[in-house]
Amino acid sequence: MSKILVVGAGKSSTWLIKYLLQHAASSKWSVTVADGNAKAISEKIGDSQHAKAAVCDITSKSERQALVKDADIVLSLMPPQLHALLAADCLEFKKNLITSSYLSPEIKEMDAKAKESGLLFMCEMGLDPGIDHMTANHIIHSIQRVACILENFSSYCGGLIAPESDDNPWHYKFSWNPRNVVDAGKSGGTYLLDGTEKHVDYSDIFRNNAQISVDTVGNLAWYANRDSLKYLTTYDIPDATTFLRATLRHPDFCLGWNELVQLGATDSAKGPAESAQTYGDWMGGLSNYSDSSKSLSDHVCSRFPDVERNKLKGMFEGLGLFNGTPLPASRNSHGDILLSLLENKWAMQPDDRDMVVMQHEVAYTHRGRANSLKSSLVVKGETRELSAMAKCVGLPMGILARIILGNRLKMPTGVQIPVMPAVYRPVLNELAHYGIEFFDVQS
Repeated sequence: MSKILVVGAGKSSTWLIKYLLQHAASSKWSVTVADGNAKAISEKIGDSQHAKAAVCDITSKSERQALVKDADIVLSLMPPQLHALLAADCLEFKKNLITSSYLSPEIKEMDAKAKESGLLFMCEMGLDPGIDHMTANHIIHSIQRVACILENFSSYCGGLIAPESDDNPWHYKFSWNPRNVVDAGKSGGTYLLDGTEKHVDYSDIFRNNAQISVDTVGNLAWYANRDSLKYLTTYDIPDATTFLRATLRHPDFCLGWNELVQLGATDSAKGPAESAQTYGDWMGGLSNYSDSSKSLSDHVCSRFPDVERNKLKGMFEGLGLFNGTPLPASRNSHGDILLSLLENKWAMQPDDRDMVVMQHEVAYTHRGRANSLKSSLVVKGETRELSAMAKCVGLPMGILARIILGNRLKMPTGVQIPVMPAVYRPVLNELAHYGIEFFDVQS
């Protein structure tokens, strides 16, 4: 019997655990789910005879290592900074590892030792990063096989609320870690546009965002996702003059979020004055409000252009940013205050449906003729628990684990991300059976 250790029972784990337990009997697996929250584990594993709960502190070396030592493979859905702890344990006890987060410098340094031990540490095996890498390289390799020159490659992805559950003026609800949403864009964005390297600072990343059109969805705004250029070599497209990885949001979201950034409401390094006791006090401090002849809302919104003023005023009032509600106890920073507010305002209801949208746009030349390709994915969740986000993050991890444990893969070794055909072909094929499938338009 193979023993699988899943570390993390949060929002993104639902479909992963569901998939593993569906195949546990036929594959002869025992699945241990580890988390600090016993209730979260119980909700995910139910009464399955193939699952075990491990309530633990993942930062405790002894508790963590006992679980890793007993496993055959480790799947981590923990916050990014904790993957490295598990990776070190996997090196020590010779276990393969799959994570859904961006490859960190700490794990990258383990590449040589992982190769020496014949281990695979597959990082970025979720949605974005993950499905984006697999589908992008499927497209790129298909184009390269027929001797085409690929000049432009842009990839966009967003976790959004489905139209039927869109009932707030920000057009957004949390389908994944809320902290990551509040911190999104803080590292800025770097990409290649028409042969010129572009860098956008955090202060400008939500300002005047360009838009793309997605079939069946409509227009969505995008902002550059971290450093796109580090993937140019990995994707092996040396002739590309445009190379972009970007995040999608509703245009109104970017409009409003830019104003929160400009006010300093997302700042995780600074906090409010001790005298600030309510959300209105907080906003007054951020906006330097002192003219009592004008309402706080009019003062804050006077900074907005006329054409946007009423819309933004409604968005801010809808969050309760001008009222007398007391600030939360956890008020260490402006970002903490905002997070506490949004966790309530943007919480998905049990029957709400989220939506994952991804689109690749490619331009290439074949025998002197210019061609373009648009490849699009739209996946809707079923409920809050069975979300599209959890489906797209968890299923790639589960499918790869099944392939590895079934010895159906000539396994690469070392620290990797899923850009090789031996990995992306079988994973994408199975994802299509779950409705995670791209549709192409060629011109």
